[in-house]
Amino acid sequence: MKKRIYLFTALLAWGVSFAYSQQVDIENLKNIGKNKPLTVTGGLSAGSIFYDGNAQSGRQPWTYYLNGTVNFNLFGMINLPFSLNLTNLGKDFSYPSMPNRFSLHPTYKWATAHIGDVAMTFSPYTLSGHQFTGAGVELTPGKWKISAMGGRLLKEVAYDETAPSITPTYRRVGMGADVQYLGDRFSVGMIYFAAKDKENAMMQEAMDSLAIRPMENQALSWNVGIDLVKNLSLKAEYALSLLNIDTRASKRVTYHYHAFNAQLSYQLWKNTIGVGYERIDPGYRTLGAYYFNNDYENLTLNYARPFLKDDKGSVAASFGVQRDNLDGKKEETSRRYVGSLNLTYNPTENVQLSANYSTFQNYRNLKSQFDYINEMSPYDNMDTLRFTQLSQNLDFAANYTFKKTKQQQQRLSLTVSYQESADRQGGISLPGNVSRFLNSALGYGLQLIPQAISLTSSLNASYSYASVVESYTIGPMVGLTAAFLKKQLTTDFSTAYNVNVNAGSVAARVLNLRLNAAYRIKKRHNFNANVVWQNRDIKTRGKTDAVTTTVAYSYSF
Repeated sequence: MKKRIYLFTALLAWGVSFAYSQQVDIENLKNIGKNKPLTVTGGLSAGSIFYDGNAQSGRQPWTYYLNGTVNFNLFGMINLPFSLNLTNLGKDFSYPSMPNRFSLHPTYKWATAHIGDVAMTFSPYTLSGHQFTGAGVELTPGKWKISAMGGRLLKEVAYDETAPSITPTYRRVGMGADVQYLGDRFSVGMIYFAAKDKENAMMQEAMDSLAIRPMENQALSWNVGIDLVKNLSLKAEYALSLLNIDTRASKRVTYHYHAFNAQLSYQLWKNTIGVGYERIDPGYRTLGAYYFNNDYENLTLNYARPFLKDDKGSVAASFGVQRDNLDGKKEETSRRYVGSLNLTYNPTENVQLSANYSTFQNYRNLKSQFDYINEMSPYDNMDTLRFTQLSQNLDFAANYTFKKTKQQQQRLSLTVSYQESADRQGGISLPGNVSRFLNSALGYGLQLIPQAISLTSSLNASYSYASVVESYTIGPMVGLTAAFLKKQLTTDFSTAYNVNVNAGSVAARVLNLRLNAAYRIKKRHNFNANVVWQNRDIKTRGKTDAVTTTVAYSYSF
């Protein structure tokens, strides 16, 4: 596998250089002397975050970061962009995918290469947004679209008993290609992706105790799109995943999994009507994706169109049937109707209304807005993998600008989000397996335009019911923004206070104070300083104080 990766990467580099050479025509060579030999554009930012407090948070007292994107243009013909992201966050741990990233993306006409720490997507069933360290290429000559990649998907990480939350991994390498032909009336394509874990005898005992085996995977996909008649189109994709869950086994056992989806779409005047079907085998997975849902079959009907004069309103609806346990091996089989309805209505420029209801099986982050109000740094919410399976979602949003002049603007906003899930048996919700979550916020904003002053305020409330326990969180937030020195200096101040009541008694009180100042020089240099003070009074932990200070600088050119 390692030799194939090196060979594949070399072929990618050769393909890019070949594409470059084929595109350098005589006219471009004549214009080389007229263009600037080198033009540099982009931006860089650097900052430090200092933390101090008496809470046992486990946070690093000092964190730095450096990120940016820079593009080098050669003779007005070739672009060489690269991006980087460096930080010492989690410096004492080893991760399968490192937070530090450096990548180069040279571009010339229809050829683009990706070199370094990058991510690419072929399809949901093969390679889907997985980060890798290596090389990739994207070519779009004429009606063709060709993508390829090769490199290390996961870094080798040994088990560390001091960091049990970090899953140990074998070193994983992979390669793949995606070839598509996009014609006027039809399109056709094929995808191949392969990945393999590299065995390590020194890690074997610890990994076996955690039921982690070295795996190998090959995923293939075929897709087609065709315009059957005017305004009637069909798209379909079939995928096959071959997975060996233990490459060390004396007898090779490869599991075969299948996935298929198809969409039929028809447009009549302003109406869009669609039929969709998707089926994914139980156990289907690919090593080119971090997460994957399987063992389900969906059949859906879709409809959408604008309505009213000047298309001030719109409706989009989807309805279908979903079932699982496709192979009949589970003790229980579920079948349910799924659907969604989305309505928008903007009667005037100052009023916007929207509502959405859905019962699709989905994974959603159940973080309340207080998780963001109470965060101490931008890194607090990086790991947002707390998802739950939902059966019902209802969202409503309304915005009303009731005063809009050259002197000031005033507006009101209301957002409400309700989510519910339940396990049912015989049509009855089982006690302890019902959860409800309600998020709401009522906001008011005032903008004094000549004075460059803005006031924002909101009353936030959350309600949750889980494991037969009710919990409430409520509190106000007020913020003030003002600009000085011909708007070169912008200052922000905000404060928020919220109280959590759990099972009928006050469980926590949180007070936040935030101060931010940003100074801009000649539209290129930006200095920023931010201080956050937070006081928490938690019934089970006592009172704690924490201060986070951030100093940053960014430069654009």
